[in-house]
Amino acid sequence: MRRWALAFAFSCVACTAKPPPNAATDAEIAALDAVGLEARLASGELSAERVAGVFLARIEALNDAGPSLHAVVEVNPDALPIARELDRRRAKSGPVGPLHGLPILIKANVDTADGMATSAGSVALARHRAAADAPVVARLRAAGAVILGKTNLSEWANFRSTRSTSGWSSLGGQTRNPYVLDRSPCGSSSGSAVAVAAGLAPLALGTETDGSIVCPSAVNGVAGIKPTLGLVSGRGIVPIAHSQDTAGPIARNVRDAALLMRAIEEPGARPDAHTWPASSRTPAVRSAAGDARPLTGVRLGVVRDYSGAGNDPELDSAFGRWVEQLRELGAELVDPIETGLGEAVESAELTVLLHEFRVQIDEYLRDVRDGPRSLEEVVAFDVAHADVAMPIFGQDLFLAAQKTTGLDAPAYRDAVASLARFRERLAATFATQRLAALVAPVASPAWRIDPEAGNRIGVGSSTIAAVSGYPSIAVPAELLDELPVGLAFVGPPWTEPQLTDMASAFEATRGAFASPRYLATIGH
Repeated sequence: MRRWALAFAFSCVACTAKPPPNAATDAEIAALDAVGLEARLASGELSAERVAGVFLARIEALNDAGPSLHAVVEVNPDALPIARELDRRRAKSGPVGPLHGLPILIKANVDTADGMATSAGSVALARHRAAADAPVVARLRAAGAVILGKTNLSEWANFRSTRSTSGWSSLGGQTRNPYVLDRSPCGSSSGSAVAVAAGLAPLALGTETDGSIVCPSAVNGVAGIKPTLGLVSGRGIVPIAHSQDTAGPIARNVRDAALLMRAIEEPGARPDAHTWPASSRTPAVRSAAGDARPLTGVRLGVVRDYSGAGNDPELDSAFGRWVEQLRELGAELVDPIETGLGEAVESAELTVLLHEFRVQIDEYLRDVRDGPRSLEEVVAFDVAHADVAMPIFGQDLFLAAQKTTGLDAPAYRDAVASLARFRERLAATFATQRLAALVAPVASPAWRIDPEAGNRIGVGSSTIAAVSGYPSIAVPAELLDELPVGLAFVGPPWTEPQLTDMASAFEATRGAFASPRYLATIGH
């Protein structure tokens, strides 16, 4: 992290007045989820400045010192002034929006027009300052959020090499899983998920092309929402492929994630038939409230052809338990459901991503004022600074993207057509089986960090939602030998309100989830 930014922030913390004797302690504030914090801020028990100072102190204690999580790559030097101004505005005219005073961390591939870089984790973009906020950041500011800083990520959102190490970037180093520090945090929104899990902020913004919100959320024991494609603006985000890229919320629980989801949606993007229900400032579980079987009448398809199905007997057994919990909640299960995932879909997806990245990264980099302004310049930078930029893996995906020939290429058109057929089959499955959602394990338990071997994700279901553009919610399910694993709910477009109800019902029956213990290692 940039030490100057942190020193600036803490010089301001030292200047703040001491809290009243009966006020909440720092530990109590850090333990509150976003909805709980919002209530305390609204009542006047807490100030935004006090809350921001508490989380900045936790970043100092846990991110650089202590377990050295490396989840936050940069602290916002304006965080405390922003919080003070929000306190002034609340006192004068009330809250500006549903996130008034709530701290949030933002993935470092999202543009913020402030003192922080939009680096995508790369030393090549370490000095890149965006000229304007990404629309999703503008919505956060309008809702009253306090942007604490930028989170580390798998460099270039895990799209530089097939041998990448999740959570590692040349600018931020290796993000570590707070449950077991030598285990992967998954990627690419590693820092965002780890920061929420470790209580460095109650909310974080991640981005996903395929699995980059839901996988880090699952393996770090937090909730994440990959929205319907187009529900959140993708402008101002370092791209991989606009046909799959989206930003989305990461939070401690589903209710908090829904609060953030509502704040970042583009106005008018959601069809009227799929709007969120009218509620108070904070969304609550509707179908689960006061109902012993809140999923009665909900048809869920149990996916059995996710990637790596059958390769992890312990996870398979856990998935069976989760399915039974859903049945006990009243869900009508259609088991099995075959989605048609396989090598053909994965190959077509990669072809699409390579072709779109080649075009779209150049469009983004053209506006960079201090750093590479094309893919060719990034590749050349990495070669010239290989000792810093490429100490553990190369840039084979960048080189493959350079060889593509544009969005009129036959290979690209064929791949797009292949993915369209997958979407048609998936839509037909939902319709013929009358499904409200699909359920599947999100990913394997976190694997040991090993730069020589790279990522070793044995199980993954994220491609279903990624290539279809459907929404997906990851909710923590249980610990397998100290390592969190999660359940995915995947629904048709615009069904985030219904999915959050399902995920909240499952979360409620699961009970409180174990907090991280920052174990150095486990025995296998």
